[in-house]
Amino acid sequence: MSSVYSQAGFDAFFKPSDTLHQARRNAVVISESVLTATALVGLNQLWYADYPKSNFHTVNDNSNWMQMDKLGHVYSAYHLGRFSAEMLQWSGVSKKDQLLYGAGYGFAFLTAVEVFDGYSAEWGFSWGDIFSNAVGTSLYVSQEMLWKEQRIIPKFSFHTTSYANQRPELLGSSLSEQILKDYNGQTYWLSANVASFFKTTAIPKWANLALGYGADGMTSAIDTQNQERYRQFYLSLDVDLTKIKSNSYFLKTLFSVFNMVKIPAPTFEINTSGNSKFYFFYF
Repeated sequence: MSSVYSQAGFDAFFKPSDTLHQARRNAVVISESVLTATALVGLNQLWYADYPKSNFHTVNDNSNWMQMDKLGHVYSAYHLGRFSAEMLQWSGVSKKDQLLYGAGYGFAFLTAVEVFDGYSAEWGFSWGDIFSNAVGTSLYVSQEMLWKEQRIIPKFSFHTTSYANQRPELLGSSLSEQILKDYNGQTYWLSANVASFFKTTAIPKWANLALGYGADGMTSAIDTQNQERYRQFYLSLDVDLTKIKSNSYFLKTLFSVFNMVKIPAPTFEINTSGNSKFYFFYF
């Protein structure tokens, strides 16, 4: 019997509060502050310290990596803001404050990182990155204001490529590095929940249709080796994990976290090299 009560208490911990729960709110604010400070200090010591400093300067890198890095900023700003807003929702904070302080967190954090770039001789402050961060934040906020739910979710998938072996110092020598650095293997998606737009019981509530974008042939930020670089456009099926019914608030939390990753599914690709492909399972 005690085991049942402990399990129920564990699950109840993940249930969002209907009213302001000050202890939870304080825990969220303190945790985010500590994690943010730790992340920024860590970046400065472990990443930027290896490169020479410079006076603050801007760069125009909008043509780099066939805009894959810009989609990464949209994706990161959206999900950092979403997670922060959902944690504030868990603590019973008002919807207005969820959108203002929660959703805005992703934009604020990534802007701080961009300032670090501005003082690094290797990079520079990019207004294109700032714009992309704003797009990601706006995508979350606008859907909450318009529909009070997230019908269109940015998602991510990755597969290894041969390009990382050619330039491991740039594209990553390990799998974890390649996921972050090898843009050839990344795909960014906009996954739309079909049943949210077409109110009918004929369509499963978890069924999504996803549009994806990727690029291939990139061993540098811009074309310096006359290697064929081309864009890839995808159409695929997907699953909105948050629409799967469950009475467990712990499972709902897990579903929300992993809903940022595209589920492998049959996929059709068309690309600017003039080819088209069909994959039984693309990831």
